[in-house]
Amino acid sequence: MTPMQRDSRKEVREEGFEWGADTIEAEIRGRVRGMIEAIVEEELESTLGASRSQRVGTTPTGYRHGARERQLTTSLGNTTIRLPRARLKGADGEESEWHSRIIRRYQRRTERVDGALLGTYLSGINSRRVRGALAPLLRGAPLSKDAVSRLVGRLRDEFSAWSARDLAAEQVRYLFLDGWYPRVRIGKKRARVPVLVTLGVCADGRRVVLDMRIADQESEPAWRELFESLVARHLGTPALAVIDGNLGLRAALRAQWPEIAIQRCTNHKLRNLLAKAPAHLREELAEDYRRMVYADSREAVEHARAGFLRKWRLRCKAVVSSLEEAGDELFTFSQFPQSQWKALRTTNALERINGEFRRRTKTQASLPGEDAVLLMLYELLRSGQIVLRRIDGRHDMPKPNTDARAA
Repeated sequence: MTPMQRDSRKEVREEGFEWGADTIEAEIRGRVRGMIEAIVEEELESTLGASRSQRVGTTPTGYRHGARERQLTTSLGNTTIRLPRARLKGADGEESEWHSRIIRRYQRRTERVDGALLGTYLSGINSRRVRGALAPLLRGAPLSKDAVSRLVGRLRDEFSAWSARDLAAEQVRYLFLDGWYPRVRIGKKRARVPVLVTLGVCADGRRVVLDMRIADQESEPAWRELFESLVARHLGTPALAVIDGNLGLRAALRAQWPEIAIQRCTNHKLRNLLAKAPAHLREELAEDYRRMVYADSREAVEHARAGFLRKWRLRCKAVVSSLEEAGDELFTFSQFPQSQWKALRTTNALERINGEFRRRTKTQASLPGEDAVLLMLYELLRSGQIVLRRIDGRHDMPKPNTDARAA
């Protein structure tokens, strides 16, 4: 080892400042404290309409009265900040204590830290081990044994309220429905349980998760129970449902909304067709199928469909039988605005949600219970870690159904 290399491994002192392995994070923590205090000070100035020691008008909206210290754990560790205090005067002359909307009352951790605590716990680490697992993040911050339990309890309450919220204002036009099978621990055994996920597309093109629940199996009664819940929450009558090939789901849709248009996922059907064909024909089959499904007009779709049936009836009858099983529901998208075809052909929007969840849990053999599955998925949605963009062609959405709510 050269003298230069030996020197580089030593801590260097310069003008009284100690440089070391934690220098970067220590400096950032110090600056974060100043930034937090400055942001809260700006918030208070905006509320009072005046900076410190400044008078505005003859009837002030409130006044400052000191500051108090608060410990706050951010993603860079624990820090102590000074929060200003103030009294606000109402129109009736009554005074009330000012509370920051940036740092809520009794808040000791940022949302990101709470999210890490919840994610670690819901992944199967018990509350006693969470502190050790997140020691680099907490950096000595206080964490009582009940803190995680309170976080989970609050998340569970939020999820319950979210699951019962009124849907009338969403003005849902389209539904995307699918079942997903994560592995969970039930008692002492691991098993896959179906999570029924419902995604809605609103009149303004927003994609919104409407419901998610555990079911015994992905059956017609399970889906009917879900639809009855959506109707009770004032969903209205959607114009279209995009589904895979589950027969129970299709039957439940027809029972609840007899006139609803149904689109079978073209990606699911392609996988079915490829499974029916000999290996040496699969590439050619996939090319012909995509040429049919991705044609640029309704007439072109029908022309390609006729050609596909003629060709593959001679080459592989099992492929044609599988295609005919889906019938016209495989091409329902062509009845809707062409600007939306890309979004309406498949259940890919749901697959992206499920894929994000799988990415977060792929290193785990199983989740600790059914409750943890729903809470973890809800936390990903609530915290904005799963972002759903608006549908393509949102300006061509169908008009709302003026009929009464489906009963």
